[in-house]
Amino acid sequence: MVTMRHQSIPSCLSLAVLLCCLRGSRAGVVEDFNHVERCKDSLYMGTPPRGYQFSSPLKKICQRYEDKPCFVTLYDPHKHIPLYSAYIFKKSDGEKRVDFPWMFEPQLGSEKGTSNMEPFPQSSSQMHMNFEDSQAVLEDYADVVQYERGHLNPDEHQADPLDKAATYTLTNVVPQVREFNIGPWAEHKDLIRKRLNNYCRGKAYVVTGVTTSGNMIRRNNVDRVAIPEYMWSAYCCTDYDQNAPYFVRYKFPVFGAYGMNDRVNNHLMEVPVNNLEKLLKGRMDVDKNFQIFYNDCVPDS
Repeated sequence: MVTMRHQSIPSCLSLAVLLCCLRGSRAGVVEDFNHVERCKDSLYMGTPPRGYQFSSPLKKICQRYEDKPCFVTLYDPHKHIPLYSAYIFKKSDGEKRVDFPWMFEPQLGSEKGTSNMEPFPQSSSQMHMNFEDSQAVLEDYADVVQYERGHLNPDEHQADPLDKAATYTLTNVVPQVREFNIGPWAEHKDLIRKRLNNYCRGKAYVVTGVTTSGNMIRRNNVDRVAIPEYMWSAYCCTDYDQNAPYFVRYKFPVFGAYGMNDRVNNHLMEVPVNNLEKLLKGRMDVDKNFQIFYNDCVPDS
């Protein structure tokens, strides 16, 4: 039985490129997003968010599905949640698929693990013991009624079926209060989808992450999965419609948003990215140089 402690309550790349890059590299857990495979393609200017303090070892994952790298995640193997996922937004109709199997990351559990995310084995309990120290497993969410598995890279922001399927790994989800997940957060995802569909002319880079405050989902009297205090997201699109209405145009090329992962106090606020960074500096283990996008998404002249 699960108990909880809570106070308030790029498109996928070609196989040929992948195989070439895999020579001399191991799995999908990498030392640097810039140096292995084509991970950096998911990041504006090939640069991940900077300023994270590594008080505990964090894992950089090139999320790959069926031998194709699709997005990147900074993962905390102790809190068993992603701190952020970074991806390229694909224009879509917002369809949400629910028939994909939930997956895990073998490379987190063992250096010999495959680089591809894999569906959880049918005979779960015994098999999961082999890798549950390094990541969340299905049992962590099994009896939790207050929280849902909330995507950081949502399938609604992808168009290709493979890109959609790749979002269904537990290393891309966090416990979200149901009322927040289906309410303000869902509304924001759809708002951003429509905005980027209609007004972004080039690539739109998105980073979505969390802050935590120590509350955990517990299983068998053991802390298992950190519960986000805040959810946040920001996009960067430098090639946008200059003739867009002002109420939209001033939110380009970059804008952010945040909301509390709470049942009641969950209003989501859209803010300039600098304001979002100031908020996060006070709530995350980051240094004074914390920055979500390279040069705050201001193109080099």
